[in-house]
Order: sequence, then C-alpha cells, then structure tokens
Amino acid sequence: MTSIECLPGGTVGGSIRVPGDKSISHRSIILSSIAQGTSHISGFLQGEDSLNTLKAFQSMGVSIEREGTRVIVHGVGLHGLNKPDKSLDMGNSGTAMRLLLGLLAGQSFDSTLVGDKSLSQRPMKRVIEPLQAMGARIESQFGYTAPLNVSGMSKLNAINYPTPMASAQVKSCLLLAALYAEGESVIVEPAVTRDHTERMLRGFGCQVISHDRQVRIQGHQQLSATEIEVPADISSAAFFLVAASIATRTELTLEHVGVNPTRTGVIDILRLMGADITLLNQRDIGGEPVADIRVRSASLQGIHIPEELVPLAIDEFPVIFIAAACAQGETLLSGAGELRVKESDRIEVMAQGLSALGVQLEPRPDGIKIFGGPMAGGVINSHGDHRIAMAFSIASIAASESIRIEDCANVDTSFPGFVDLAAGAGIKISIHA
Repeated sequence: MTSIECLPGGTVGGSIRVPGDKSISHRSIILSSIAQGTSHISGFLQGEDSLNTLKAFQSMGVSIEREGTRVIVHGVGLHGLNKPDKSLDMGNSGTAMRLLLGLLAGQSFDSTLVGDKSLSQRPMKRVIEPLQAMGARIESQFGYTAPLNVSGMSKLNAINYPTPMASAQVKSCLLLAALYAEGESVIVEPAVTRDHTERMLRGFGCQVISHDRQVRIQGHQQLSATEIEVPADISSAAFFLVAASIATRTELTLEHVGVNPTRTGVIDILRLMGADITLLNQRDIGGEPVADIRVRSASLQGIHIPEELVPLAIDEFPVIFIAAACAQGETLLSGAGELRVKESDRIEVMAQGLSALGVQLEPRPDGIKIFGGPMAGGVINSHGDHRIAMAFSIASIAASESIRIEDCANVDTSFPGFVDLAAGAGIKISIHA
C-alpha cells in the first residue's frame, strides 16, 4: 500500500503543464480504432485508465503504436474489430467500461468487461437498461455490476432516451451504440454534461446534431481518420487551481489546459468563491477550446454552489471541498448525489477526511455543508480513490501539521507524475511505499 506524506507550509508558483485530458484520451483511442485509416494522437495521457482502453483495442485486433504521449492508431472501420481472446480489463475506469459497453453492444462477437474491486461495485444499470431497450444482450452474475457479458450478433435499434441523470458517460455510451443502430437516435439530458464525444465524432466526419440538452445521431455513419491533440486535463489542473488560491502570495500559470465550457464548472465555482483566475492565450485546438490559466492567491468566501454547475464540475468536487474548508463562512453543495457512486463515496470519504483534520461539516444525502476554518494535520484514508488522495495533498498547504494519506496507489490512474510535479511546484510532498 502506497502512502503520501505532506508537510505544512508548502506553496505553488511558476508555470506547469499537467498531463493530457483523460476523457479525451479515452475517446481518442475508441473513435480512432473504429475509423477508416490512420489517426495520429498527441498529448495522450499515459495513465493506467487510458492505457487500459488502448490495450483493450489492441486485443480486438487494432494496430496501435505508442511512443510516450504520441499514439498512432490504424483504424479498422466500424465493423472491423475482432473477438478478444480474453476479458477486457478496464481497471479502475468507469468511463472506459461504460463507453466500451455501448460500442461492444453492436459488435458481431461475444465479449466480457471486467474491472478492479472498486469498478466492480459501480452502478452499470444506467447504461445496461437503455442498451437493452436498443436490443443489446448484456448479462451480469451480480445484477448490474461488472463483470459484464455482452452477446454479439445483436441487431440494435435507434432509441429516443431521456437520461434519468446528467451523465456524459451514459450519453457517450448510447452515442457509440447508436453508430450500430438502425435509424436516428435521440438522447435528452436533464442538464448539460461534457460534450467531448460529440465534438470528436464531428472531427471524424460523423454528423451529430446538438441543441440545448438534446443530441441526435444517425446510425451506420462511417468515421474517417484524423489528427487529435489532447489538451492538458482541467480535472488535473483543478488541484493546482485550488493550491494557488489557498497559498500565500503566489502566482501560478497552468499551460495548454482544455477549457471546454462543459468542463469549466470548477473555474466558475472558484470564481464565485473569490478566486483570482484568468484565462490567457485562448485558442481552439482540434475543435476543443484551450487556454493558459493564471491563478493568484485570494481570500475565498463560502458560497451556495449553484446546482446547474454541479454536472460541469462533478469530478473536481474533492478538491473544491478543500477550497471550501479554507474559505471564510459556509459552503453548501446540493444536487450532487452522483458523488456517492464514483470511485468511492466521495461525499462520505471526504467528510471523514476533513473531520479528521478538524473541519466542521454536515454531510447530506446529495451534498455537504462545510464550515471554513483552521485545518490541522492527521492521517487520511483515501479508500483507493485517486482524486481523494490528491485533494488532501493540496490541503497540506493550509494545514498546521503534516498530513499522511494512505492507500494512494491509484493516483497514477489519472495523474501520472502527480507527486513529482507537485513537489517541483513547491508543495512539500513525498511518496512512501
């Protein structure tokens, strides 16, 4: 079991670039593999999650060459995948499992998706039910959790589906299945979620119509190879956005960060709290908006987080909770029940950790109330959740004593090199086997 030790008194400064966006990295491999021709990807995230997706497609007969963050994918077309000779292991990634389930539902061969202990407990009913309504045959020995067996030769029909929760994973799963369906599929969301799949499908020449909260796609469209540049991940940048905000007399620039408006909820929330965040050198790279982000230290204030921002910052709430603990006054989050079914129950695990550091709070079924104030040190159990571990590393900047975080091996799933980058920026952090 790996642990992270953080001493108080750290800071951040200078210019850094965090690794590539995990959501875009997953999708770049998936769509390049089923496109016609050879696609070139740069900035690919070398984390365990995205590498598991790459290996899954290699096991289905796709020739993929990788040198660091550069990847060349020789696509096999919409119907060119082959039956894998073993189960496809998605490790810790809910994104990979849910998206591949949609893709595999339309294949001519049988397949099985498995994951680690955490992923095997995460809810898959939200994607299985609509896929079954399209005609897919999916079975699980344990109800609606992995391992999942997908039967081939299913004839998929188009679907008109209002998703019961705001989830980009559900939407993307159904969009991939819809490529193999007869007719036009329509997915309607209760709130706007990240739209990387729609943007990237268009980049591969696929017609996708988005309006407000509705996405329409016609089945059996062929994808054509393209070039993809993966920007730095705003979910990874979020840890340093908070670090620079709560540190004293600091200025930090995060380079080449993806600022897709369906992903910038963390910036909006921190600005509402009084954070000094400026987007510089804004540009468009391959259909995705990108910018350098300058952050200066600021006096944060507690707020009632607007519910419409929750889906746009769902992965960043662990470190937003740290910002709330360092703010003056109360911060209230509601409408975020989805946090309870992530890699861990992030409301409960963050509440336990913050309480161990002396922070006053009130957990709620769909959120939490956090009372800002002094933060002590202590020992935190991250429960194997990478974002929990990294969030409490950032908390050490404001803590009066050292913080030790246990069970941190999964940090590399989303942010390889986090400890080295954080230490280089000024945080007093070290890792222990």
